[in-house]
Amino acid sequence: MGRVGLGVAAGCAAVTCAIAAALVARRASARARWRRAVALLREFEEGCATPPARLRQVVDAMVVEMHAGLASDGGSKLKMLLTFVDALPTGNEEGIYYAIDLGGTNFRVLRVEVGARSMIISRKVENQPIPEELTKGTMEELFNFVALTLKNFVEREDGKDERRALGFTFSFPVRQTSVSSGSLIRWTKGFSIEDAVGKDVAQCLNEALARSGLDVRVTALVNDTVGTLALGHYHDEDTVAAVIIGAGTNACYIERTDAIIKCQGLLTNSGGMVVNMEWGNFWSSHLPRTPYDISLDDETQNRNDQGFEKMISGIYLGEVARLVLHRMALESDVFGDAADNLSTPFTLSTPLLAAIREDDSQDLSEVRRILHHHLKMPDVPLKTRRLVVKVCDIVTRRAARLAAAGIVGILKKLGRDGSGVASTGRMRGQPKRTVVAIEGGLYQGYPVFREYLDEALVEILGEEVAQTVTLRVTEDGSGIGAALLAAVHSSNRQQGSI
Repeated sequence: MGRVGLGVAAGCAAVTCAIAAALVARRASARARWRRAVALLREFEEGCATPPARLRQVVDAMVVEMHAGLASDGGSKLKMLLTFVDALPTGNEEGIYYAIDLGGTNFRVLRVEVGARSMIISRKVENQPIPEELTKGTMEELFNFVALTLKNFVEREDGKDERRALGFTFSFPVRQTSVSSGSLIRWTKGFSIEDAVGKDVAQCLNEALARSGLDVRVTALVNDTVGTLALGHYHDEDTVAAVIIGAGTNACYIERTDAIIKCQGLLTNSGGMVVNMEWGNFWSSHLPRTPYDISLDDETQNRNDQGFEKMISGIYLGEVARLVLHRMALESDVFGDAADNLSTPFTLSTPLLAAIREDDSQDLSEVRRILHHHLKMPDVPLKTRRLVVKVCDIVTRRAARLAAAGIVGILKKLGRDGSGVASTGRMRGQPKRTVVAIEGGLYQGYPVFREYLDEALVEILGEEVAQTVTLRVTEDGSGIGAALLAAVHSSNRQQGSI
């Protein structure tokens, strides 16, 4: 072989070596990037850990905050608002009652006919969008529109000029002054009617109803959580609390009036009253907060508020997962050039998170479809799709287990958690049968979330006590529950029980 041939051979060998070295370097870089993604996943999983011992700490912290909120206004992150609902449906209510459910840019009017033995004979509902100009006009204009809608509905359904009781679910912050009155604290959800703040919303609605010529009056002003408790108690008198876990979250329960220290001398016929916890604002150092939760809090309008809600409710779970995936994309390059598609807040909704977590196909085809069509991330490899599923699982599991701890906190405050001494210091025997009414899309429509929550209840309470606790799904507490409370608190009925 001549010198030229040797040179060519040497050159080819050098090129081959260079190519090989480049491939080795590329593979090493890919492995390093993957290891970084896995490290971020493990770090996030450790930060979200909710072992039983930690959940019990959250339970105890919840009880402490409940006591503080009952002792004084402003004494706790939990507002522990009085509802003045001192009687709940028993199942013996009879007659026709109406309800208005106003909590957003649509509202509903309902006609509910009930018979003895917890029988709902009929339920008719009409949905009505609110014109945008009425959300920024005057209180009189808004409630005139609501009253006219109800009048047309009543005349169409009954056609009789007979006085009816009305339950009014008003899902905006209200300072309740009686079971049928309360003043608006502030608007949310896009409403900005300035002349309404500080006014009694039930009185404003009653005045509008009178102007319309309709003989219907508000006998119960409630929020959706209290309505859920009423509906649960209507079907089962062992119902002592209600929890909503959907887009948002809240809880209420039946408290002894002598335990409501901030209202000394408060008297009720039943000796008890429903307390609206506003538990979305609960906070404790025992909650497993991660840097992603801090980032989420920073990008919301209610920074440093609703900390518990931001960990367990449907508005936020998808966003927590997106923040984790976005950091993985930036620091590990596992999503390739599609990282920018994860940079927009709230592009990964909680329904999408649930669909990703519940994809049990071998090749995770639904995950691939969601990443491609909703997040514009095509050709994500299977092992990366598995990583995405795991992130969604961690977020779901933490949320469900913390929600379970919140529920047990209520049970412990009531002395129904099976521990030796109630939070009041009184001794007690075997735990009573306890029912918690529960409503909301996360628990009802997301089986994995429900399984994790139920599992955590058993871990915290123990098998024996957990068997005495029933989570009963209700539907439409904000509508039917409000109508039932109207029945209980109408002037022509005897009081229900609590």
